[in-house]
Amino acid sequence: MALGTRRRASAAKIYKLCSLLLGYPDEQLRAGQEEIVEAIAELPRCPAGAALQRFCAWWTQTAPLVAEQHYVQTLDLNKRSGLYLTFYGEGDKRERGSALLRLKRMYRAAGLPLEGTELPDYLPVMLEFAAAAPPGQGEVVLREHHAALELVRLSLRERESPYAHLIDAVCLTLGAPSATDRARIVKLAASGPPQELVGLEPFAPPEVMPTAEARR
Repeated sequence: MALGTRRRASAAKIYKLCSLLLGYPDEQLRAGQEEIVEAIAELPRCPAGAALQRFCAWWTQTAPLVAEQHYVQTLDLNKRSGLYLTFYGEGDKRERGSALLRLKRMYRAAGLPLEGTELPDYLPVMLEFAAAAPPGQGEVVLREHHAALELVRLSLRERESPYAHLIDAVCLTLGAPSATDRARIVKLAASGPPQELVGLEPFAPPEVMPTAEARR
């Protein structure tokens, strides 16, 4: 197997594992804990794999209720470390709808149309796509949102959250941010998350929003 092919295969496994581990740590995820830990142990030795192992050291030794509370407080309720990546640039403004629709079209064009009720900018969804997409298409989505990923990473590190290790793993596969991304990171970090614009729903076009039946 060529070096480039091996690297892509390793990155795809890392994306799939991070997609799973960034989900809510419920009973279903815990049921697969042993299998996930084994999959991480089988990764080639690399900084991203080591980051995943650091997260698992916390996850496997933390009481389920504590892990669930940490997830909610850190990823659900804190806007600076939320997992909906277009929010960091657009907030809940109407412009976000265009970004969401573009993502959904990218998934469909790659033969992996979005399913389920989550929005296409939800990081576990993006990582699942990156893991399964044809060569060269998966990382494109992540690279386009590299600045937002780095902001989440910074926030999680400031909070000393073990979830920072998962974002570390993703970012390590992407390499250093570009000069454009670095400038965007500085700008967004200084301004903080965009203000919500209450009363202007829907912020995304119907094509990317869950149906009423799916929400129930």
